[in-house]
Amino acid sequence: MCGICGIISSEKITTSQYQQVNRMNSALSHRGPDDKGIFSDDNITLAMCRLSIIDLIGGRQPLNNEDGTLVLITNGEIYNYIELRKQLEQKGHTFSTKSDSETILHLYEEYGSLCVHYLRGMFAFALWDTKNKRLMLARDRMGEKPLYYFETKDKLIFSSELKSILQSQEIPFQLDPDAINLYFYYQYVPEPRTPIKNIKKLPPGHFLIIDLIPFKCSQICYWEMENAEPLADNPAVLIRTVLTEISELTIRADVPVGIALSGGLDSSAIAALAIQKYPDTMHAFSIGYPDYPPYDERGDAEKFADYLGMPFHDIELKTEDHTSIFPELVYYRDDPIADISGYGYYAVMNLAHKYRVPVMLQGQGGDELFFGYPWVKEAIKQSLRKESLTNMAGSFWKDYFEFSIPRLTSPNEVIKWIQTFGGIKTSLSHYQRDKSTPKNQLVFMDLIPDFTAADLYKEELYTDSFKSTLTQNLPYMIFSFPRPWKNVDILMTRLISQTYLLENGITQGDRLSMASSVELRLPLVDYRLVETVIGLRKTYSDYHLESKAWLKSALKNILPDWVMNRPKRGFTPPVKEWHEALFQRYGQLLDGGLLVEFGVLKPNTAKKLAKGLFPKGIITPLSFKALVLELWCRKMSQIKEKM
Repeated sequence: MCGICGIISSEKITTSQYQQVNRMNSALSHRGPDDKGIFSDDNITLAMCRLSIIDLIGGRQPLNNEDGTLVLITNGEIYNYIELRKQLEQKGHTFSTKSDSETILHLYEEYGSLCVHYLRGMFAFALWDTKNKRLMLARDRMGEKPLYYFETKDKLIFSSELKSILQSQEIPFQLDPDAINLYFYYQYVPEPRTPIKNIKKLPPGHFLIIDLIPFKCSQICYWEMENAEPLADNPAVLIRTVLTEISELTIRADVPVGIALSGGLDSSAIAALAIQKYPDTMHAFSIGYPDYPPYDERGDAEKFADYLGMPFHDIELKTEDHTSIFPELVYYRDDPIADISGYGYYAVMNLAHKYRVPVMLQGQGGDELFFGYPWVKEAIKQSLRKESLTNMAGSFWKDYFEFSIPRLTSPNEVIKWIQTFGGIKTSLSHYQRDKSTPKNQLVFMDLIPDFTAADLYKEELYTDSFKSTLTQNLPYMIFSFPRPWKNVDILMTRLISQTYLLENGITQGDRLSMASSVELRLPLVDYRLVETVIGLRKTYSDYHLESKAWLKSALKNILPDWVMNRPKRGFTPPVKEWHEALFQRYGQLLDGGLLVEFGVLKPNTAKKLAKGLFPKGIITPLSFKALVLELWCRKMSQIKEKM
């Protein structure tokens, strides 16, 4: 695990540019506190900082091939490096280290840019081909490792983190209006955009080729999940086989490996599978809250850790601690991400660091891949219904009309039933929505109240000058696809993976673990597992089954029934308490703050948001999104001021 950065230019690298790369690399030191390396030639400078995980002594970077014509810096882990090494040695390749990264060099010698197809793991790398004067930048299929870049007609600057690339002094701190608008809808900026003009992320499953003579950048997509081959075998058997395989691969390390354990199915499955092959004692780490409220999962996590024979460690997340560290959390995330629960990522990884466990496993991805979110299943159902309507095969009475019987569990349920006229009002609103929205627009994020709130209050939120720069309907374009829609359930898996999983889950996981110099590994986003699930969905349908039905069937006899049958509980901190504390301490920063100064928010609206408005039915209010963005702007703009 490392941080990488560099610059390539059609002109000869100057002393000033060399120093730029050194500054960029220093800004990545939390990602790799164990070592640093740099390579410089006439037109290129590459640098990295290393967190030593595999081949602690011999795996120093930059790495070279046998004749020194290739130079490599990489961030991440190649899980199948042992198997690749054997294959390459049989082809006559000679290795100088036991590093997993060195396999990339020899694969490139053998297959050129097609080398990425052989890699299984999480990675972002830069490979300089001195013979052909060509730089290759690549990112793993699911986007576990980040890669930012800034491109001009004769130069490209790249880095593992946004805060690092800003150290180059090349890019002015200017907000991208469309990106900021997307942020207020999604609570993050969907890739490949970033909040800053002209800085992009290399998308997952892509690589960049930068040719020096003449200077040219070409972006190539090498993997998309929907291209997986159809599979017709037993889902439980196929998924279990891949889970067993990836669990064994992701524990490969020359340092201790631990696991972030909640009381849930996903992390429990990873723990149960990983411990079977782990040669040492695996430690479990968890979080909780003062006074053990009902949503505290420590008890369940500790019970399962004891069942597996894992030493268990936990930390309590206190409101005052979260409030104090919040501006730093915003900065650590690199991108503005309005997720108040993100403190949990940081706290559990920081706890692992204190126990000298530099590699952590986590169950991220199970909900997105196996339909663990009810609203995603509902989005599939409603999208299929809309498709029927737009094909002239549906009608209100046939497909939309739903009349429900009131649940007499509480007065609120009865009132809700009366207000919706037994569901008829909801049915009619869905019918009218699908008749009026573009035919190629799936039902997706518009089911989420937080998303629709941004639409509802956009006129009040933004200044007129800011609104005039926005691309119309951009937030909806992300879930718009040409019709006919093949396999809506697969489209939905792609969407939730490329939005919420990638930007809210994977991004936070990477940045907030690396803030404590800990490498995070996510077995449930292994591309082979993803291809297996997508391949099965091309043959069978599972969205109408119970949540995670295929995953549960694959885990039968691996997890005890008392774990399998637990009700789902998401990571639920004391949101209202944390929100109130944050606005008491930082809310006033919105009133006349940078978002007002930059012409994004109307002054009167910013004054209202500064009070911490939290409408009923909303999970992440606009006030919280604005506060995160305000703190992010203050932190990131200071980078330029210090240079």
